Amino acid sequence: MNRAIAISDRVCRVALALVAAANVLFLVGFLAAVLLAMEAGAATPDCKGTDLLERMRTEEPALLARIEAKANAVPNGRGLLWKVEKPGVEASYLFGTMHLTDARVVDLTPRARDAYLSAGTVVIETTDVLDEKRMLATMMERPELTMFTDGSTLNSHLDADKAAQLGAALADRGIPPASVQKMKPWMLAAALSLPACEMARKAAGAQVLDVKLAKEAEADGKRIAGLESATDQLEAMASLPIDFHIDGLIATLKLGDELDDLFETMIVLYEREEVGMVWPLFQAAVPEAADQSGYAAFEEVMITRRNRTMAAEAAAFLDEGNSFVAVGALHLPGEEGLVALLRKAGYTVTPAG
Repeated sequence: MNRAIAISDRVCRVALALVAAANVLFLVGFLAAVLLAMEAGAATPDCKGTDLLERMRTEEPALLARIEAKANAVPNGRGLLWKVEKPGVEASYLFGTMHLTDARVVDLTPRARDAYLSAGTVVIETTDVLDEKRMLATMMERPELTMFTDGSTLNSHLDADKAAQLGAALADRGIPPASVQKMKPWMLAAALSLPACEMARKAAGAQVLDVKLAKEAEADGKRIAGLESATDQLEAMASLPIDFHIDGLIATLKLGDELDDLFETMIVLYEREEVGMVWPLFQAAVPEAADQSGYAAFEEVMITRRNRTMAAEAAAFLDEGNSFVAVGALHLPGEEGLVALLRKAGYTVTPAG
């Protein structure tokens, strides 16, 4: 069995949900950097992922064809830059980003750069991440969202086998197990789901595109705004059941080096502006019966519900016009994606890339 398909025998949907979280949860990068701060002086490893789609093209062309067919049926699944118009106001733009520091995703496309430069207001998911001290203060104000505050520890929620798996995985990363015992499993899993090269870059201070845009806009005197607070994002992730988070942590550990392949494939799809293919790819990578309820809950809480909030919050800026709204690209496609929701709200939204 080729490696592209072997994923289905080794992991469940919750692990892939956490991989997707890197593109739908702006705070993952910040949390990873906090975690990696414990590894001062560690060398930055090379990224080693390979494109699963290219492998499928050679080894499993029928599977790839099914994934592509599903992707083609996803509404608004192609394109990163969208023009948003409303009578009587200057046009605004919606752009999909990827919350990673890979060199291939940290710059705007040429047409998006023109739209960004002309905008008077730049809107990102949350402005809290622009100030590390404020971000840390937010986490300290609601410690129960990211840490165990009831006297329990991470290991007390795991059986002996899972605790051993966790300890070995942390040792491989150079992270002392005792240092993460108070962390909620979702926080640790989201950080560990990132490839080692990505975590090291973030820990060294590399910025994702959203942060780069906001800081550049601030220096240019543009207005900066956010669609959510950090607390909103933390509450959403923490609201999912503890069993879901524990299963996600263990499944993430089982992915091992295949995490690098999944991230590489996501980056390739982003470069091609085929963001509507990400979910069909993930759905093809795991059995249909695996963790349906937990995965569905993740989609509802972390994507669909947040899409509705973002669309409602973005309206104020779109109604003013001349705004550039940058959010994770996985928020754009689908019947409940931002492009569709904005159209339902009365805006004319057309591809502009």
